[in-house]
Order: sequence, then structure tokens, then C-alpha cells
Amino acid sequence: MKDLMKKLREQAVEAIHEAQDVETLESIRVKYLGKKGEMTSVLKKMGSLSAEERPAMGKLANEIKSEIEEELAQSRRTLEERMLQRRLESEAVDVTIPGSRIAIGHEHPMYSVLDKLKDIFVGMGFEILEGPEVELADYNFTKLNTPENHPAREWTDTFYFTEDSNILLRTQTSPMQIRAMEEKPLPIRMISPGRVYRKDEVDATHSPMFHQIEGMVIDKGVTMGDLKATLNLVVKQIYGENTVTRFRPHHFPFTEPSCELDIRCHKCGGKGCPTCKGEGWIELLGAGMVHPKVLRNCGIDPDVYSGWAFGMGLERLALGEYKINDLRLIYENDKRFLEQF
Repeated sequence: MKDLMKKLREQAVEAIHEAQDVETLESIRVKYLGKKGEMTSVLKKMGSLSAEERPAMGKLANEIKSEIEEELAQSRRTLEERMLQRRLESEAVDVTIPGSRIAIGHEHPMYSVLDKLKDIFVGMGFEILEGPEVELADYNFTKLNTPENHPAREWTDTFYFTEDSNILLRTQTSPMQIRAMEEKPLPIRMISPGRVYRKDEVDATHSPMFHQIEGMVIDKGVTMGDLKATLNLVVKQIYGENTVTRFRPHHFPFTEPSCELDIRCHKCGGKGCPTCKGEGWIELLGAGMVHPKVLRNCGIDPDVYSGWAFGMGLERLALGEYKINDLRLIYENDKRFLEQF
């Protein structure tokens, strides 16, 4: 029996030394030291030994078991270190190799124009105000001298939430002019950018959702000359000193007198093209002197104070700034288009 146990030890040690991975070591442990392993089978035969032989054989069995366990532990450590080294070598990163260039996004062309406008107006002492896109009809229409029977309040012209036509998606950022006159101390110099909504058909220069920026000045002695000078200054700072503008008479219920400002078409230089619909000019904004009724609606005496206001579409500004010939390109999120800027 003594020779049998020594032979098991030699076989186990040899198998352990030949093992190439941890899984093989575990199978060797089970084979020789498990509950149904070789050593257990030998120890079951100790019942046939004499009382004098049993202690010596038990001691030898424990020594062989301890030796096998030590060999297993040592081999496991060696294999684990070897596996770790292989993994480090296979996953090594050469930090001296130049990395791949990461594509970094940039500002959308429309918001680039908006930031430019903000800088211009803030530099002239204007305050930036923002307001709700879901608006009350009183602020969107009534207080802007647009009563209920006015054509601009037709259901087909905008998007209403209620049957009584009192809550709607704002058609302009003009309601912030009313809120400013009701809440701000005089004098007032403000601009209000934001999204607006109208039931327009989609084409190269129109969309049912677009962005607008409106501005207003209320003070003593404000004239139409101040309006024209300010808007010409803004346009030239955006498009350059050689930009050609024209003011045309127009009608808005909330301004009197009213006008529209055009710039010569950036695409054709005034010759006529699809962008300007053959006219040679692109309408940029509407403006005018704040109507006395609007001032009174906000508790301001029109005999003491006067003011001017304007509203322009940011998309159209972007079209002129970046020589874009179709408004729809701004909304399509096509990387081939956006990466040009």
C-alpha cells in the first residue's frame, strides 16, 4: 500500500507539471484528491491494515496529500502569472503611436448667426428676453392691436389648442414686447429670439416652424430715423459694409408707420434667381414705429414715449450669411451640408 501511495504521488506531480492551464489543474485535483479520487480509494483500503501499520500509513497519506496540494498551488500561481503576461502582451498599447483624430461638432449655421446678432445688440445696450412658445391670444394678437375679427387670427393661419381660440402656438416673438412693456421699467431696449409657428407651406424660403428674433426700443424722442439707422448698422455688420438695403412701405397692425427691409439677393446679385423668386431682392424683416394703441394697451402714454420694433427670421439671415439657396437644408441634419460650415 505504501508503494501504491508513492506511485500516486509521482503520477500526480508529473501530471501537475505537464498542465498548461488552470482548468487542467482543477481536473487533476479532482482526480487525485476529490471525494471519489485516487487517494480516497487508497485510503479506503486502510481497514485491511493492522493496528500497528495504520498510524504510519495515515501519516504518509497526509504528507502525500499536502505535497500534491502544494504542487497544485505552486503550479496554479505559475500558470496565472504566465496567463497574465500573455494578456498584457496581447493587449499592449503603444502610447507613442498618434491617436485617431476625433471628429468634433460645431455650431449650427443658424445659431452662429443668432449669436452674432446677440453680440451686436448687446453691444448697443439691448437686453435679451425669452418667452413661452405656447402663448395666450391676448398677447399674441389682441394687445398687439389685432382684434378678434382681424384676418391674422384665422384658424388657417396658425395652430390653436382650444376651441375658444385663446391658447395657441405663437406666430411671432412679439408677445415678449408686450410682456416687456408691462413688466420692465422705461426706457426699454430688448430683443427676443425663439421658435415661432405658422401654417406655411414648405418651400425654399418658408416653413411651418422657424426661428425669429424681434427687437424693440421704447423711450422719449424715438423716431423712424433711429429705426432705419439701427437696422442698417445691424445688416452691414452681418453681411458686410457693401450690403445694399431698401425700405418699403408696408402694413402691420402693431406699428404705424410700418415698413419692410430687403437686402439685394446674395445669390444672383440682384439679377433674379429661384432664391429671390426672380425679384433680385430678399425680404429680411418687418419693422415700424410702435402703434400708439399698443403703447396704451401696456399702460404707456404715447404722447410722452415712442418706440420702434422689428421682427426677422433667423433662417433667412443664415441663408444670406452662408449663401444657402434652400431653407430646407437647415432642418435636414445632413452632415454633408452641415460640415461645410
